[in-house]
Amino acid sequence: MTVTSIRPSRPGPEHGGLDIDISEAPTAKFTSSRPTWLRPAIAEGLLAITDGIVIVTCGVACAVIYHLSSWSAVGKADVYAAASILVAINFGLLVAVQHGYRLKSITNLRRQWRLAAVTWTVVFAALLAIAFTMKVSEEFSRGAILLFYLVGLIALLLWKATASRLTLRALREGAFANSRIVLIAEMGLPASSTAMIELCQHGYRVMRTLEIRTSLLASPLLMSRIGSRMEELATYARQNQIEHVFLLMGWDRQHAIDSILDTLKVLPIPIHLVPDANVSRFLRYPLVNAGSTWTAELRRAPLSWKERFTKRAFDLVGASLALIVFAPVMVLTALLIKASSRGPVFFRQTRNGFNGGAFRIFKFRTMHVLEDGPTIVQASKNDPRVTSIGKWLRKTSIDELPQLFNVLVGEMSLVGPRPHAAAHNSEYERIIGHYAFRHHVKPGITGWAQVNGYRGETRTLELMERRVEHDLWYINNWSLMLDVSILLRTIAATVTKPSAY
Repeated sequence: MTVTSIRPSRPGPEHGGLDIDISEAPTAKFTSSRPTWLRPAIAEGLLAITDGIVIVTCGVACAVIYHLSSWSAVGKADVYAAASILVAINFGLLVAVQHGYRLKSITNLRRQWRLAAVTWTVVFAALLAIAFTMKVSEEFSRGAILLFYLVGLIALLLWKATASRLTLRALREGAFANSRIVLIAEMGLPASSTAMIELCQHGYRVMRTLEIRTSLLASPLLMSRIGSRMEELATYARQNQIEHVFLLMGWDRQHAIDSILDTLKVLPIPIHLVPDANVSRFLRYPLVNAGSTWTAELRRAPLSWKERFTKRAFDLVGASLALIVFAPVMVLTALLIKASSRGPVFFRQTRNGFNGGAFRIFKFRTMHVLEDGPTIVQASKNDPRVTSIGKWLRKTSIDELPQLFNVLVGEMSLVGPRPHAAAHNSEYERIIGHYAFRHHVKPGITGWAQVNGYRGETRTLELMERRVEHDLWYINNWSLMLDVSILLRTIAATVTKPSAY
């Protein structure tokens, strides 16, 4: 990196020097062999086109393979090709509307898989419904269509994994850094090096940086002391086709920011103010238009009536189907409990639900005791209170199945923060600051915390705090697809990594 320290011919009255560094940006390793045409918009377009090629190829190939395997003539290949193109166009448009081709989204493989699977299924269902309504479904073989759906989905998921890995590698190497920028930074700001790296990884090429000492930024004589350097920077920007200027300094430097903006008004290019450490953590939240101003929604309100209706409908359908599927298991479990130990089949305990309201939770009894009151001891590994059949029920989570009745009557949801015993609830509310916010939604049979490893006994306060953090994230980011994802992950975790005892 070549650094040219520029100082005035006469020392400043306070600092004995101007303490401004103008330097070439340390991004040469990213820019030495970069193709000039590789811009984010072009890369995103290529990803969308590749999706279309994968879909059309799978559609035609599946039609040919199916008909050849059934010893029948392929016939009407143009019809299958046209249908595949229609599927590809609709899939691409729906993914684009959901910003699925943005480079940042491409690198999120979990989101890409979820988006691809849901969009692929929705497109197929919609087009099949239209074909049936218009009485053109007889043009297609049901076997070929089913094969297209399965093979196409697998191919898309594999392609998304490859695209995610390649895009992430390209971003790390600065392959999309073609937008030439100048960075004006507060000297010694901890986030400046991180900001420069992130800019290089997301399409920006830092050509030159200008660092200004913190004490100088606070001076009302700022422009009179660095005016010549800013003019030199403006000249450099014109000569080198600079496209953006980024200001990286504390947002409390209002006078300095206004002065720099006034000096650089001669440049017909956008000037961006990068959030400082105190502001950036708030801007990660959704921005909401409140009248004539914008606000960061630091905490979302409980779900809107539309969201509550959607979640409730999902709970009713899901709980009803689960009761039908697991009815034989529940009946057998009840018989085993009665045969193995004395006491009732069901265990009921007071828990706190939506808005802190108390309700009685249903579970299959797994212990010799029925604790409920101001003092309750959490189950631990090799707990002597657990019955012989109870150990197996807790390990497989079958003891939780009766909570489906709580879901049906509206006391619980399939997915949500796990409800704790009333005694534990009161204790944690006193020592964990944001604990009460868990009651902004109905408690669930499973939740975001549970699928992220915070399931079972919480031996330390730190484990409970982490569980609460995940619960609050779930409340602030709820969506129907998130509920579906959590349920699927719960089933997989119960089968592969049981951790309750």
